[in-house]
Amino acid sequence: MLTKPKGTMMYLEERRRVLLNRVRQLGRVDVATAAAELDVTTETVRKDLVHLERQGFVTRTHGGAIPVQRLGFEPANAVRQSVMTDEKMRIAQAAIAELPEDGAILIDAGTTTALMPRFFDPDTRLRVVTNSLHIMNELSAFPNVTLMHLGGVFRPISQSTVGPWAVAALRELRIDVAFIGANGFSVDHGLTTSDQAEAECKQAMVRASRRSVALLDHSKIGAEYFHRFAEPSGVDVIVTDSGIDRDLLDDLRQSVDHIVVA
Repeated sequence: MLTKPKGTMMYLEERRRVLLNRVRQLGRVDVATAAAELDVTTETVRKDLVHLERQGFVTRTHGGAIPVQRLGFEPANAVRQSVMTDEKMRIAQAAIAELPEDGAILIDAGTTTALMPRFFDPDTRLRVVTNSLHIMNELSAFPNVTLMHLGGVFRPISQSTVGPWAVAALRELRIDVAFIGANGFSVDHGLTTSDQAEAECKQAMVRASRRSVALLDHSKIGAEYFHRFAEPSGVDVIVTDSGIDRDLLDDLRQSVDHIVVA
C-alpha cells in the first residue's frame, strides 16, 4: 500500500520513488489505486509513470505500469529459486497436462521447469532430453523414463549446459514437446534471455520441437532481455500464473494460440 504522512504533501521526486518502489515490489502499479492512496489526481500519476518510462524504469500498460527488466542482468540460480515459489509450483503442475502419452520431450533448464518432475506419474514412459543437471537427477528415479543429457559448456549461474555441442546435438533430434524457460516474453519481441549462448541453445530447442510450451511466471510477461530466441508465433502454449496483469493477458491471447493460467 502506498502511504504518506497525514497532512503532508509529497514532493514530486519522492512520489516517483514511492511509485517505482511499488512497481518493483509488487510487479505492477495501478493508476487509480495509486492516485487514491497518494491523494493526487490520476493524471498526476500518469505523468509520473510517463517520466519513469522515459527513464527506462517501467513499461506503461492500460491502467498502470509494470517494471522493466534490466538488459543483461541475470540473477543467480539460488536467488531465482527463492522468488515466486508458489506461482512456479502451480505453473509446473499445470504444464504436466501438456505432456504427450509417449514419445520424446525436452525440458529446458530453469527454476520453473525444474519443478516439473515433482508432478510426473511414477509410471511415466517418455524419452526426456534436457540440458539441466538438476532435472537429470530428479528424473533418474523414474524407471521408465529414458534420459538424454545435452553436452556443452556448463553455466553455473543457470545450472545448464550450452554452446556448440548442445546446439549440434539438437539439430539431430525431433522432439514432440519442448518445455522452455525464459527471462522474458513480450508480444512485440517474443521470448528473450540475457545470455547469447543460452539464447542459441533455446532457439535450437524450439526449432527441434513440434510444439513448444513456455513456462513463465507473471513477472516475466512484458519483460524484454537482450537476446531473442523465439518470435511470439514460435510459442504454441504459455503457462503462467494468476498474478498476471489482465491487460497483458488480453494482449497475449492475441499473439499466442493457447494460454494456461495456473
